[in-house]
Amino acid sequence: MKKTTHAVRAAALLGAAALALTACGGGGGSEGSSSSSAAGGGGSTDALKIGSLLPLTGSLAFLGPPEVAGVDLAVKEINEAGGVLGSDVEHISADSSDADHADVAPQSWSDLQSQGVSVVVGAASSSVTKLVVDDITNAKTVMISPANTATSLSGYSPYYFRTAPPDTVQGSALANLIVSDGVSDLGILVFNEEYGTSLRDVVKAGVEAAGVTVTYGNPGEEFDPAAASFTDAVTSILATKPSAIALIAFDQTKSIIPELVAQGFTGSLYMVDGNTADYSGDFPEGTLTAWNTQGTIPGAFPDDAFQKRLATVNDSLDSYAYAAESYDATILAALAAVKGGGTDGETIQANMAAVSGANGGKECTGFKECADLIGQGEEINYQTVSGAGPFNADNDPSSAFIGIYSYADDNTNSWVKAIEGTA
Repeated sequence: MKKTTHAVRAAALLGAAALALTACGGGGGSEGSSSSSAAGGGGSTDALKIGSLLPLTGSLAFLGPPEVAGVDLAVKEINEAGGVLGSDVEHISADSSDADHADVAPQSWSDLQSQGVSVVVGAASSSVTKLVVDDITNAKTVMISPANTATSLSGYSPYYFRTAPPDTVQGSALANLIVSDGVSDLGILVFNEEYGTSLRDVVKAGVEAAGVTVTYGNPGEEFDPAAASFTDAVTSILATKPSAIALIAFDQTKSIIPELVAQGFTGSLYMVDGNTADYSGDFPEGTLTAWNTQGTIPGAFPDDAFQKRLATVNDSLDSYAYAAESYDATILAALAAVKGGGTDGETIQANMAAVSGANGGKECTGFKECADLIGQGEEINYQTVSGAGPFNADNDPSSAFIGIYSYADDNTNSWVKAIEGTA
């Protein structure tokens, strides 16, 4: 993504348009918002260890730097404020890689577990999370993904949370964008992976409800994400003559775009968080503007102040995708430990919903302000940087913002607006 400056988060929220969306989860507090959420009386008071399980290698490696920076920044600010229960928080970083390298995440979790982490921030890919979520949550370790969107993960475990919204929110936002652009026939080029098919199902339902014809990309018309060539997939979708294509993929996009050019596609192109990235080094100038390419990424775009804070831990970031969600995940876990008076996974799990504002409470920003209020016996409502609302009964954000991005001639993207939806 192109490093750009935008209005502060408040301006993005004022410009957001509300979506009427329906999702799997209900409102209210999560299973963690019980009487055990009262401050004090927690378990272990050892130094809090937070492990991150994020993509340092593989097809989603472009998401790794901003996500890791989000965790690093949160830990830095927590420790500058005195740490958790009098001790500095330790961040232990591990690689999740991707679903094509399925041995990496389990080994990384084994390493994190051996080092005594109480919280895991990750994974980015829903499919990678499925590889380790049972082992992590069965160990009563809190798992908080900053980027999982698969609807099947809603309410998966009392120990599984996410600060990114499920596909019901992003998919509905993308469908509404496509409909509002006046598309009459849409082809969906989607890979056969849970993230892709889950998001495809929501987009398909949304556009069809508005009268748009889905010409290709229906169930059974997915492509193999590990294919050596995507020529056949592109040929098949273009044979249905769509006026627009929704491309739901990861790194395969770098091979698919040249194929669309070679086969003469002339419609509009839409992308999602898995591939709305910086392609300035990949395609000739004007490639993406020729199709009026737009993309969606969950989360309000980080304002200038947050970007500058991120630069204190990584001054070479050129993407901010899920940095805010990673930051929020870490802050919420630390506040849950403070509220519960313990750094063990059970105590943190029992207090996650409460510090997110599921039970109401005073609004507060950042670790220090919120921790001080907890110390005064107050219920709190942590105001996320990402714009995500309190956890609902499924441990999903009860509301979230989806950013809409457009591309420039140099194939970099920039934030246009944010649309709010509920889950």
